Amino acid sequence: MSASEAGEGRLVDAALRCYPARWRRRHADEAAELAALLIRDGNPAASIAWSYLAGAAREWLTPPPGRSLSTVAVALLAATCLLGFSAALVAQTAPAKAAGTTQSPSGPIPPKIKPAPPSAGPPPQFPPCPPVLPRQVTGAFPAAGHSQLSLQGTARARSC
Repeated sequence: MSASEAGEGRLVDAALRCYPARWRRRHADEAAELAALLIRDGNPAASIAWSYLAGAAREWLTPPPGRSLSTVAVALLAATCLLGFSAALVAQTAPAKAAGTTQSPSGPIPPKIKPAPPSAGPPPQFPPCPPVLPRQVTGAFPAAGHSQLSLQGTARARSC
C-alpha cells in the first residue's frame, strides 16, 4: 500500500467515523471495503468521503427505530431556536456603529450640507423650550444605588 493510498484510506475512515455508532456496528466494514474497491477503480477518495459525510448527516437526522418523527422534529426545532437565540445574543453584543461617525485616516469627515437657495429666506427661528425636570416614578423598583427618573415630557416635539 502506497502513502497516497494510506492517506485516501484515512480520509474515508474519518468520514465513516461521522456515522452514528449503531450504523458503524452494522455497516462500517462493508462501507470501508466498498470505498477501497471504488478507489482502486479510479474514483477520487475525496468524492467517496464527501458522499459518506452526506450519508452520515442523513443518518443522524433520520429517527432511530422506535422513535416517532415528532420527537425528532421537536428536538430539531429546539436546537434551531437555541442557535437563533445564541446568534441574536451575539448580534446584540457587537458594538453599534452610528451613522456619520466614520473617520478617515486624516481626521473626521465634515458633513456635506447643501447651501439654501437664495429665495428661501432666513431659516425659521424657534423660541427656546423651557427645561423639563425629571420626575420621580411611582410604583417601580429603583435600580440598586440609582435614583429612578422619568424622561416623560423630555422627548416632546417643538410645541412650545
